[in-house]
Amino acid sequence: MTEAEIARRISELPGVVTTIAGKENGAPEVAWGDSFFFYDPDATGAENRELPFATIVVKDYPGFDTASNLDRPGVFRLNLAVGRDRFTRLFGFSPAEFAQHQADFDFGVLDRVLPHPVYAVQSWISVLVPGPDSEKQVDQLIMDAYDRARRRYRPHPGNGPGNG
Repeated sequence: MTEAEIARRISELPGVVTTIAGKENGAPEVAWGDSFFFYDPDATGAENRELPFATIVVKDYPGFDTASNLDRPGVFRLNLAVGRDRFTRLFGFSPAEFAQHQADFDFGVLDRVLPHPVYAVQSWISVLVPGPDSEKQVDQLIMDAYDRARRRYRPHPGNGPGNG
């Protein structure tokens, strides 16, 4: 699965808004080129685009997020907010227990579903360069994260189309 294929799969889901971080949208320079996927079917904007349900990160964030060694050629990381229950079913421990299990994972391994090296405590999972070993699971996890975002969506009165 290429970065573009994954981005297309997520972007084509109904109600998804995709933002690619860059100078033109005021994103911090360290995030430029990374993709953020939000569920915002009413195009209400900022209120529903504070927390993405999925991201694709293409490089390390020095001093903050380097455990995946994303600066290798062709390496990117898909990140998904799957919720506490799904996270716990995947790994056998809760997000709150991640610190006790963190050393059990090689966050640089490709094609394997892992806790997110930084945001696992917020119920995020990650996969470096999803491939044949993780593709079916990744497709299901994308849908899990998307469905969770849909359930959590709250329209904001006055911000929808035709109200501005």
